[in-house]
Amino acid sequence: MKTRAITGFFFIVILISAVLLGPYTFVSFFSLIATCCVYEFYRMVRTESIQPLLLLGVGVAALGLVLVSFALLAILPYSVLPVSIVAVLFLYIAALFRTTQHPIQDVAYSLFGLLYAAIPFIFFMGLGFVGDTYNAYIPLGFLILLWTNDTGAYLAGRSMGRHKLFERISPNKTWEGFVGGVVMAVVAGFILSQYFGIFPVWSWMCMAVIIGIFGTFGDLVESMLKRNVGVKDSGNILPGHGGLLDRFDGLLIAAPLVYLFLTLIDK
Repeated sequence: MKTRAITGFFFIVILISAVLLGPYTFVSFFSLIATCCVYEFYRMVRTESIQPLLLLGVGVAALGLVLVSFALLAILPYSVLPVSIVAVLFLYIAALFRTTQHPIQDVAYSLFGLLYAAIPFIFFMGLGFVGDTYNAYIPLGFLILLWTNDTGAYLAGRSMGRHKLFERISPNKTWEGFVGGVVMAVVAGFILSQYFGIFPVWSWMCMAVIIGIFGTFGDLVESMLKRNVGVKDSGNILPGHGGLLDRFDGLLIAAPLVYLFLTLIDK
């Protein structure tokens, strides 16, 4: 428990610092995190019969994230982004030169790794540039709401949890914890609206609901993935916490939806 607490504290400090230190640090740090998540995904799912194209897949992810970062920072135009899509096609071609048992399955897992572990971070990075210029308080607010939801779900589930949410996927999650997490996130959203501004109160509270609901789904999807491949944690890079995917599972579904919500209300 002590190791977990210490790791969690320093990890949160690093994440907050990466957001607040400016746009270059923000996109560089989370591009690195996303690339590591793709690598972690490939390592997690790899078995004798499943052999994703690890190096090429990680390379394609890194290329795409760099191009997106340059576009967000206005170093390159957004028209360069299709280059990363073209790079994905090389995954199909590379599979022709391998002698694995199930090449199409390998390509499928390689593509899923990009979709699951890299693309959501592109949307998260996009949150910092919703208003065209970088605003650290939007991605910071997202992270605070995500952490608040996790904390509220844990406290409510531990004290009042009776009814299982998805017992076959995650036996410890309860409906009481789910509702408690969403409620605490909404309260946090109201508080953030008073200090961060940027959006009206209702927007922050809607963000909190989206994060509370779909952050929980992200957690459950990652639990389903780990059960499917027979692992307890996605990795061991964070002592007491597991892997990076274990820490960012809620972001993977919530970030794209929050980005879509904010771009719609910004019109």
